[in-house]
Amino acid sequence: MKFTERLRQNVDPIWKKTHQHPFVIGMGKGDLPVESFIRYMKQDYVFLIDYSKLFALAAVKSKDRVTMAAFAKLLHETLHGEMDLHRQYAEKFGITLNELEETKPAPMNFAYTGYMLTVAQNGSLEELISSLLPCMWSYWEIGSLLAERYPESSNHLLYGEWVKMYSSDEFGELASWLIQQLDILAEGKPERELSVLEEHFLIASRFEYLFWDMVYQGGDWPV
Repeated sequence: MKFTERLRQNVDPIWKKTHQHPFVIGMGKGDLPVESFIRYMKQDYVFLIDYSKLFALAAVKSKDRVTMAAFAKLLHETLHGEMDLHRQYAEKFGITLNELEETKPAPMNFAYTGYMLTVAQNGSLEELISSLLPCMWSYWEIGSLLAERYPESSNHLLYGEWVKMYSSDEFGELASWLIQQLDILAEGKPERELSVLEEHFLIASRFEYLFWDMVYQGGDWPV
């Protein structure tokens, strides 16, 4: 069994719960309340700003030019692919770019990105990847699941572009590359080091679920 297969197996109960979250199912069925999606779009935009920094740090920690270039591509695709989609959605909702970029991260968002950045700054490259991978991998799974289970979701007037992006072969290739890199870096590591990577992957997977829950139900800072 590959190491990432072990990671995925370990978090399967969490990911199943995430896949069944009413926010996710609502996008597939097309009946997700618009206000929930607007909250998601704004919170995810500021999340992606910090998420992009993880790829920059990964490039710094890389030991060869090819790996550096791959992380640079991930950084570019996040800043100019995923975030462009959010900017397009903001325009549809009449939200200015300044309003979007001045969004304050909610507590759960703040905690999640803070955790990943701490791991990235203080840990190894494999620790960094293990903490950021649940986001990309689970988004690819969710996008693919929605496209398969709800074939019309890709054509939905509002949520269709989201489903198409995260179910795309291009996004899947980026996620697959990260999975492969973690397997390469984990090869031959002692169990005590693998357990650290496993813990990062588990914690980030829990944060993923809590992020969906936060944007669905709300959960901003108390007054």
